[in-house]
Amino acid sequence: MLDMKTPIRFFMGSNTSFGFFGFIDDFYDCDSGWRVYLLKGGPGMGKTMLLKRLFDFMSGQGQEIQVVICPADPDSIDGLVFPEIKACALDANAPHVIEPKCWGAVEQIVNLSACIEAAEIQHKAPEILEAESKCQALELRCRKFLGAAASLLNDSRKIAFECTDISKIQRSAARIAAREFGTYSNLKGNETRRFLSAVTPEGNVIFYDTLQALCPRIYSIEDEYGAASRLLINELKVRAMDAGYDVITCYCPIFPSDKPDHLLIPSIGIGFTTSNSWHKADFPVFRRIHSARFTDMERLRQRRQIMSFNRRAARELINEASLILGEIRDVRREMASIYQNNMNYESFDSICEWITREFEDILETC
Repeated sequence: MLDMKTPIRFFMGSNTSFGFFGFIDDFYDCDSGWRVYLLKGGPGMGKTMLLKRLFDFMSGQGQEIQVVICPADPDSIDGLVFPEIKACALDANAPHVIEPKCWGAVEQIVNLSACIEAAEIQHKAPEILEAESKCQALELRCRKFLGAAASLLNDSRKIAFECTDISKIQRSAARIAAREFGTYSNLKGNETRRFLSAVTPEGNVIFYDTLQALCPRIYSIEDEYGAASRLLINELKVRAMDAGYDVITCYCPIFPSDKPDHLLIPSIGIGFTTSNSWHKADFPVFRRIHSARFTDMERLRQRRQIMSFNRRAARELINEASLILGEIRDVRREMASIYQNNMNYESFDSICEWITREFEDILETC
């Protein structure tokens, strides 16, 4: 894992049963004065190296830095976000393709493919194409394992939902919101979507340092199946935004479309996290909320055998998916070495110097 000198890290997205899934549009807002640098170039063309150099420069400037990590390789950086100055540099290649919406005025393309010796690379085309084909086959296998795991876990979540008292969750959310968020505001808060966890070659990884850095006061929702926590976090999100607070909602890497696992409200330092055997909040928290208070436990116990089977089988499937992701990472690193051996580092250094000057100018105008 990258040893970055910042506690604030998010994943670019998540590996899922239908491929990569990410909230790419949430990294910046064209209408709010952002400056964005989109990095284009294949494996081994220096994206992570450039971002590390930019990180080293900006870390001495007293700015909040959000490091965006690649879920397929947690040792690789996919981007840097500087929310205080509304600027970011992002890997804009597949599978998380980003194209400019407002050329020049908001986004600029950083073309790292200009730093390779194309004539030399052309001789390596068969080797590169073979490696790419191998990656595609492995990715298909990985998606099948993740899809099977998602099916089992969704079965358990539906069973748990049938045993959940929604009105109790709504009343609990109302009490917490009244205590923590205050009254209704005419100015509604905004939601930013992120991934705090992801299925990676190292297994299921979660950045609890980010949660603790942004939210010193944390509520831990103890919920093995994610039914009650999903409903409670959604209720709290709406109430926090109605009270005028901006929120960061972090979604489940297995169910990224509809299952929030964590809610961060940095402006008031309050966070809500789902804790279970998949990602356990085993650090001191402000308060623990047990899902049993919202659940018909006797009815749930009647389905204990199938729930236990689903959890064990899903864990094995996700472990296998992580092993496959490790194979994909190894192949991509072999591809990266081909490009690295045919890089024009003088051209690369020039690009790094240019982007550093760009950020110097942004800092001066803020």
